[in-house]
Amino acid sequence: MRESAGEIMEATIEAEQVALVTGGSRGVGRGVAQALAREGVAVYVTGRSVADADLPDGVIRICCDHRDDAQVAAAFERIKAERGRLDILVNNAWGGYEQMVEGGKFTWPYPFWLQPRWRWDAMMTVGVRGAFVATQFAAQTMTAAHAGLIVNISFWAAQKHLGNVLYGCAKAATDKLTADMAHELRSHGVTVISLYPGLVRTEAVMAAADFLDLSNSESPEFIGRAVCALARDPQKMTRSGRVLVAAQLALDYGFTDIDGRQPRPLVLEDV
Repeated sequence: MRESAGEIMEATIEAEQVALVTGGSRGVGRGVAQALAREGVAVYVTGRSVADADLPDGVIRICCDHRDDAQVAAAFERIKAERGRLDILVNNAWGGYEQMVEGGKFTWPYPFWLQPRWRWDAMMTVGVRGAFVATQFAAQTMTAAHAGLIVNISFWAAQKHLGNVLYGCAKAATDKLTADMAHELRSHGVTVISLYPGLVRTEAVMAAADFLDLSNSESPEFIGRAVCALARDPQKMTRSGRVLVAAQLALDYGFTDIDGRQPRPLVLEDV
């Protein structure tokens, strides 16, 4: 019989679990790392600037550029050597947000024929390929254990044009990775999902707070609470291969944001 939401939230994540959050120096990745650490998970975080990140003391930082397969391999080798297991992988590393302004012009909303081509490479390499390579390494450990949770941070741009063709293509590719990896990992006991945040109060969003409606926004740690709830759920495999919305998981599992608020789940028509 499936456990109730209350029983799942009262449960704790299995002792000694190990998680890796890629791109966890700031924003959503940092929030996920914080939430997992609060649950007693041994958390590793990768990132190019992770040495200077504001993370809990117990979080282990690995300087890693996810464009470099050798650095990624070294990160996974370190986790294996130090812990001998990996239970949770959160693929959050992303590229393409650099140089929003070029030549004095804000290029992000430009039509695709005027987009700088480097942005395609950045999103597809750091975001999509980065998730693929990290999951390759994680799957080797998780399939041997016949258990594991892989979360790909994605967004509604996968399903609807949201101002940038390149961004939409990269997020759609992320969701396709989720669906097809889940298919191949199902018989090995490994769950793979795409997780959609809402409007998250990241550092960049808060810098523009005077121009935004934050009434239904989410803290970065709220996304981490969604990951924790999934990790606790013994029936999470029933969700594998699917797109999940963090705020809907909060209703399903019975958790709130860190300020006690209950963000409203977005649907495609809202974005």
